[in-house]
This record gives sequence, structure tokens and C-alpha cells, in this order.
Amino acid sequence: MFLLVFLIIVSCLILRFVSNSSILHIVTKWGRVLEEKCYLYQFYRVPQFNQNMQENQLYRVVSTYLNSLPGVEDSDFTALFSGGKPNDISIVLDSNQIVVDKFLSSRVYWINDENEKTGLKSLVLKIRRNDKRRILRPYLQHIHSVFYEIEQTRKGVRLYVNVGREPERNGRWMSVPFTHPATIDTVVMDSDLKNRVKSDLEGFLKSKQYYHRLGRVWKRSYLLYGPSGTGKSTFVAAMAKFLGYDVYDIDLAKVSDDSDLKMLLLQTTTKSLIVIEDLDRCLLEKSTAVTFSGILNFMDGIFSCCGEERVMVFTMTGKDQIDPTVIRPGRVDFHIHFPLCDFTAFKTLASSHLGLKDHKLFPHVEEVFQTGASLSPGEISEIMISNRTSPSRALKTVISALQTHAEATRNARRLSDSEPVRTVEEGGESGIFCKENLKEIRKLYGLLRIKSSKKESFDSSEKDNSNSLHES
Repeated sequence: MFLLVFLIIVSCLILRFVSNSSILHIVTKWGRVLEEKCYLYQFYRVPQFNQNMQENQLYRVVSTYLNSLPGVEDSDFTALFSGGKPNDISIVLDSNQIVVDKFLSSRVYWINDENEKTGLKSLVLKIRRNDKRRILRPYLQHIHSVFYEIEQTRKGVRLYVNVGREPERNGRWMSVPFTHPATIDTVVMDSDLKNRVKSDLEGFLKSKQYYHRLGRVWKRSYLLYGPSGTGKSTFVAAMAKFLGYDVYDIDLAKVSDDSDLKMLLLQTTTKSLIVIEDLDRCLLEKSTAVTFSGILNFMDGIFSCCGEERVMVFTMTGKDQIDPTVIRPGRVDFHIHFPLCDFTAFKTLASSHLGLKDHKLFPHVEEVFQTGASLSPGEISEIMISNRTSPSRALKTVISALQTHAEATRNARRLSDSEPVRTVEEGGESGIFCKENLKEIRKLYGLLRIKSSKKESFDSSEKDNSNSLHES
């Protein structure tokens, strides 16, 4: 104790004669080291992940609290980010920096620590031993209450994407504010189906006790299937807005194996919407390192039970070629079909995009739809947006696009009907009439026709020239 008093007196004497700021910084730093060596402080570590590499929710709470403190600006180094609103700037504590906070007349210190070898982050609380019994628990409760106040003011949904194994020092998920304006009410969908989906989501939010009574995990899964441009991704955004859940969009191409997929699932939080898009392409084309059984386990295996209040969404173009075990009841709870646009959906788009309840061209549009022509809602929507200043021009362009599509469909059907029934010899697919050889024959036939037409035109021109010379 005498040694400590002596050192403090010497430090004070030195400070009286020191005017250089760099020397002052060094002396202050050594003073802190001496305090720590004399065991005046207690340290508490808040790691970003637990031993199972799941996100430590307390880390997020403390990090949000610290970045809201005015003392962050006094740190040696802080990062500046643009916020979610215009002219909004966020100040974020950088690695290995210290923030000083005050609570109940006591000073506490937070250190943003990052392990240089593993890249794992922690927040370290430094508090005086004499103060810990008096303020530690009330201080942590204060942090939680401030965090929830901040969350209430934000009320924003975030979009998380997996970034592969390489940037592991920053975690497997990166997020941005999810500001998609879609709502369930604005989605183009059959009204009865929309009401059923809405009712199902509302029932899920209120069914925690019911699921537990059944001995089931409180989660639900949806399959959205239909051609491209029919609104599947927009509906995912609308679901997230309706539920108020963060979106975790998993790119299977960036997942290295089945274990990696499980780890990503473990690091998602409650109240989350977990999405895998184009699942049929991943299964049929095998464009991912994840195995078939790995995907099944992700959907409803034991790891999918490590968390509750989750909604899983899978999108596909079509489900006819998919193994039925993937989408069986229990693994997928609700199937939603997104078809190409019909006349009813067209009228909904015309109302929302052009402000038209009726128009003299509507009967013509309906007539074209009745011929079997169709486009995706996305294609019709784009035509209407491009011609929004002239509703009549927009409708005429839609009619033209539908007629073009109908003509292309008829030509494709006619070509398909004209194909020879037997294209492969009985000996296998290597005969003279196999598909590959037929393609070459058609190509050769096309070239011969071009040559023949060129020759005919050349002979015709020669004949005309000779006639004109003879007449002259």
C-alpha cells in the first residue's frame, strides 16, 4: 500500500512538470497498468460467441449500449457509418479501444477486445473491486433497459446474408437494414389465398403454448413455387414486414459442407425468417457442396430445433421434379403457388400501377388472355411502370406483348409436333437419327437453303442484267 501511495505521489509530481501531451499519455497509460497490477479492478468478459459458436445475445446488447454512449467519441479511434435515416451518422467503437462510462457515481471501463490469432471479439468490463457488489447487477440491468429502448425506437427489420468461411473474424453473417416497401396487402395474389396465408401467420404468432403442449418446436415452414417474376421474393419481404422478423437469406453456393450449414443455422436468432431461394435448382443441378441429407436435416432435423419462433421459407420454380420427401407434410407446412398473370391479376396490377379500375381496352386484354397467352406479373408490371404516364399506351403494349408470347408459344408447339417420333435407334442414343445428329442435319439443311436462295437470287440478277443489255 505504501508503494502504491509513493508511486501516485511521484506520478503527480511528474505531471506538474510535464506539458508534452505524448508524455502525458504515456504516464497515464502506465498509471492504469500499475492500478491493474495492484488488483484494484475486476474484469468480466462478454464474448461474441459461446462455446458452441452460437451468437451471445448479451454481446449484442452491450455493443448497442456502448455505441450509444457519448463517451465513444472520446475514444482514441472510432468508426463512422451512415445511419438508416438521411443525415444520420453512427459512431461505432473500433477494435481494442476503451470507453469510460459512469453509473451510480462510479467509473467503469469497457474494452473492445479482438484476439489477433482467432479474430474472435469480446467486450471486457473493468470495474473496481470495491464497487462491484454495489453496482454490477444494477448496471447490467441498466444496460438491458437502455438496449430495449433503443430497439423500440429503431423497430427496423434487418437482412442477414452469409459471407463464407474466409471473413470469419467478422462472423458468418453480415447485415443491412431491410427497407423493402412490400406488404401483404400490396402483393398481387388471389384474395382468398392471401387471407388464408395472413390468418396462418397470425395464428403462428399466438401459438407458442399450443406448440409446446404438442411437444413440437415453435416454428413453421412455407414453400413458394412458380415461374420467375411471379412475386415470390416480394412475398418473402412482405412476410418479414408482417411478422417483424429479421431475414436470414442463405446462399447455398457459399456453404462449404453440411456442418457449415448447421453452424449458420445455430447462429440465427429467434424471431427470424430463414430463406433458401431456388431450392429446386440446388437439388437438381447439384450446384452446392451441401448434400441431399444435409438439406433435409436443415429443414427439420435435430439442429433445426435449436431455437424457436422461426419461420423457414423455401422458393422453387416447380415442384414436380423434386423428390416428394423434400416437401412432405411436416417438413413443409404450407404450399403457396405463384402462377403467371391472368386477367384478374392484370386488373389488380392496372389498378395499383396505372390507377385504372376500368378501360375501353380491358375487353381486348381479356380476349387475348382467353387465347392462352400469359406473362409473369413482373413482366406486366415493368411494362406499366415504363408507360405509367400514358395508361392507353401501357395497355396497348401489354396486348402486343401478350400476342407476341401467344405466337411464340404456338410456333414452339408446332415445332414440337413436327419433331420425328423416333429419334433414337433401337441400339441406343448413338444412331444416325439421335438428337445430336438431327441437330447437325437441320443445321446443314439450313445452310443448303441459304446457299440455294443466294444462288437463285444471283441467277435472277444475272438474267435481269442480260435482258437489260439485250434490250439496249
